[in-house]
Amino acid sequence: MAESDAIRAESTEEEVDESTPDEVEDDTEKDETVAPVAYQITSYGADYDVDGIVKRTKSGDIKVPDFQRNYVWTFRQACRFVESLLLGLPVPGVFLAREEPTGKFLILDGRQRITTLRFFYEGIFNPTGKNPKVFELADVQKGFLGVTYKTLEERDRRRLDNGIIHATIVKQESPSEEIDTSLFYIFERLNSGETRISHQEARSAVFHGTFINEVKALNDNETWRKIFGKKNRRLKDQELILRFLALYFDRNSYSRPMSEFLNKFTGKNKNPKPDFLGFCRSLFQRTIELAHEALGDKAFRPERAFNAAVFDSVMVGLGDLLQKKKEIDLTKITAAYHRLLTDKEYIEAVSRSTADESFVSARLKKATSLFASD
Repeated sequence: MAESDAIRAESTEEEVDESTPDEVEDDTEKDETVAPVAYQITSYGADYDVDGIVKRTKSGDIKVPDFQRNYVWTFRQACRFVESLLLGLPVPGVFLAREEPTGKFLILDGRQRITTLRFFYEGIFNPTGKNPKVFELADVQKGFLGVTYKTLEERDRRRLDNGIIHATIVKQESPSEEIDTSLFYIFERLNSGETRISHQEARSAVFHGTFINEVKALNDNETWRKIFGKKNRRLKDQELILRFLALYFDRNSYSRPMSEFLNKFTGKNKNPKPDFLGFCRSLFQRTIELAHEALGDKAFRPERAFNAAVFDSVMVGLGDLLQKKKEIDLTKITAAYHRLLTDKEYIEAVSRSTADESFVSARLKKATSLFASD
């Protein structure tokens, strides 16, 4: 079973919304506009022995993407994969990307295989899962039944250590900009099995850093949780926080598709200065608090569903207001919000083609000017 076909959502103790992102009204997800970029990608092959891959994973030289996808292989799948290597059979290769400037590798495809090997070498199957257990091979040839890495016969351990995993290593050569957005599309396509990963899941994997970590932390904000509801398994709530910050700072350079705009913003702010992270934290916390005080738990829901376009425009408008005024009249904000929701031009800008440049600009300007006038 291919790894990309095996991806499932992570199970956690906290309440998580199992619904799809379609529960949030956001037609930017339907925007099929292709970013006007032609990539030149170079790749080369490298053969790594199994022992070397496991050691590189332990040391962090090979990094597992940091986003909410857990280990999903069954114990039988894991045992069969290890058995294939013990028998000297060829196994599927992996895709890696070299990160600059660290020189470390990010796993684009192959997480389940590499993680399985580390589990076997360390002797515990899925140690952070619900049912960790000693990794003794099962459902394999008789000679390997009940064997762990430590109890392998010397010749079998040597064969496994020297087994080969072929890696394809990719690098974006052009555009020669700092932001390696091509990795987003490579990762997204390699991990597009039965349950296609969301844009934010791919973004969190490829552009992982202190900024993505800050967005994850902001997603725990109690007021935000009151408004949005349970955490979304597909990270739609995190994407909305990112969208607010990106439009707040870079609204004048917005161009469709929304996904690429968010990629570029995240990429250029991957590991920003602490002052920027602190400002983002304060901005989101103060703005969502103001929205809740003025609009209540049902904020950003002109009808039943949470409307992403209403959210981004109202949040930007309130964020601007907080930077300009020290004293704010909540009754005026509430009144301005309801006027927005009866404005024909605004309703059009939040109801269809919401990724279109003209509609993004129109709704941001409407919200910003109306809140400022009160």
